[in-house]
Amino acid sequence: MLWIARDKIFQSAGTTENPLALAKGFSFSGSIAKRPQQQPPMQKYLRLIQESLKGEQNDFSTGSMKRAMALLAIPMMLEMAMESIFSLVDTFFVGKVSTEALTTIGLTEVCLTIIYSLAIGLSIAPMSMIARFVGEKRPQEAARSARQAIWLSLIISLFIAIPGAIYAPELLRLMGGSEAVVAEGTLYTRIMFGSNAVIMLLFVLNGVFRGAGEATKAMRVLWLANGINIILDPLLIFGVGPFPELGVTGAAVATTIGRGIGVAYQLYLLTNGQSVVNLSIGKWGIDLFMMRRLGRIASTGAFQYIIASASWIFLMRIVADTGGDAAVAG
Repeated sequence: MLWIARDKIFQSAGTTENPLALAKGFSFSGSIAKRPQQQPPMQKYLRLIQESLKGEQNDFSTGSMKRAMALLAIPMMLEMAMESIFSLVDTFFVGKVSTEALTTIGLTEVCLTIIYSLAIGLSIAPMSMIARFVGEKRPQEAARSARQAIWLSLIISLFIAIPGAIYAPELLRLMGGSEAVVAEGTLYTRIMFGSNAVIMLLFVLNGVFRGAGEATKAMRVLWLANGINIILDPLLIFGVGPFPELGVTGAAVATTIGRGIGVAYQLYLLTNGQSVVNLSIGKWGIDLFMMRRLGRIASTGAFQYIIASASWIFLMRIVADTGGDAAVAG
């Protein structure tokens, strides 16, 4: 009688399972309760890493907060690691050319940290605004802020490119470079400062992807840019095959081409419906109101990074004064 009464209770609940056992994570097979099998912790973490690298569309406004943080953080960390590889690869190959060439990269890269700081600060603004608009399901406003972030980046980079390209020799001398360094490295410094727009856009557009919850796309962009730089560096520095031997200048050309292709890939993703943010929605005109909003957010972040970068510039100047070119190259 007790078994018949139990079955009637289960049927009235719309299930043949014990409701109390189901609430506790158990299931009944006959009269024996079984706990569902759980994945081993290592397998669970590996699957989470695999999912973060795959980059599938996710709505991070719902679901587990810990899972969302992991899916965003893993590709972000790999993205930041990729950015530092640019200078490491250049340093590795240029170190085989001459001490003066390696000193040129050291002095120029330290000055470029100011540009990196501005670019990181600028990327914070569209990232935060787009994250808000995407969460509010306002794709047109997300695209609007992304377009104005591009305009703001281009305007700022123009004010850096012109004086940086013109006064490249004076900049190397100001940083303590010898005349031999100035003679060999001026063109490298001019190319790097003159093409700083690709640095700005690379950071800012990756900020757009991160704000849209597409950190994997930002990571893949830097994989592509770094891969091209790694291939072109030895070809243009040493003149392999049909490529001209450009020395340290070849490093600047290879890096600029790699970053430029990365930016082109970013724009392709953002204008062909392959991203949450679609730049083809709306007009490309300058929107001063949105640009001011972006500028207010970006200024505080950029100022924070510039302060940290300034210390490196003063430190490199001291090293150049006390140890000369060999110390900077080392």
